[in-house]
Amino acid sequence: MSLRRLLPILFLMGPLACATGPGLHASTTPVDTVRRAPGELRVMTFNIQSGVRGLERVAHVIRAAVPDVVALQEVDVGSTRARGLDQTEELSRLTGLKYRAHFRTTDLFGGAYGIAVLSRFPLEALAQYPLPVPRGAEPRTLAHAVVDVDGREVSVYLTHLIRRPFNGGTRVRQSAYVAGLLARDSRPKVLMGDLNDGPDSRSTRLLRRGLQDVVADTGTVGGTYPLPLFLPTLRIDYVLACDAFTPVSSRVLRVDASDHYPVVADLRLNPEAAPVVAERSAAAGTAP
Repeated sequence: MSLRRLLPILFLMGPLACATGPGLHASTTPVDTVRRAPGELRVMTFNIQSGVRGLERVAHVIRAAVPDVVALQEVDVGSTRARGLDQTEELSRLTGLKYRAHFRTTDLFGGAYGIAVLSRFPLEALAQYPLPVPRGAEPRTLAHAVVDVDGREVSVYLTHLIRRPFNGGTRVRQSAYVAGLLARDSRPKVLMGDLNDGPDSRSTRLLRRGLQDVVADTGTVGGTYPLPLFLPTLRIDYVLACDAFTPVSSRVLRVDASDHYPVVADLRLNPEAAPVVAERSAAAGTAP
């Protein structure tokens, strides 16, 4: 069988491959006591595979990274697979990130399935937007939360685009929809999630027209979805930020708590630009 025909099969086998690598030491710093410099923000995106490898392992990875905001994909609430647990609520309890929200996309295994956000900041506003999908395909969504970072409203967007190795055209349509919504939001904004496509794909490039690829910009590029056998690890999980942020650092955590590796990024919120119009008006008032 040719490699081209073998790739889709091996990609689907990906969840069977156990990713190994150095773990993280548990953090001894309670999340709610973390103090960062003004404007600094640590974010994380993590496809947790519905916690099938143990929700405590997922919580350990999150807690050790000490993030301010976490975007989660493949999260169950009340399903038989999750043994009836609300995984969002349980991860909130285990990590100390007390503000949380789950965004249902569909029902699986007798419960709600979708994406979620954990935050040490209060979630001041929440919204959810269904993404375009082919008839009969699994629903996908864009979630939006607003948090206050040092007195400034920041928009946190999270998503999980339609799965690969196929559906490239649908991912482009989904990315175009997401890009359009974000373009109408004047707040500083971050988009995180499993985009199910590589950095040079049409769908990802479309999103990168208006957003910075934080991992690429900080020079720590690494794959986030390990494939079996001899195939390379794919980069399909992203932290993207608008130019209101300066990317500081990032890392891909090679842990075995899921079939994906999580991404952690440190951002610095740039000072607000001076109101140019007001300055011009003042200058005009003092002219002779």
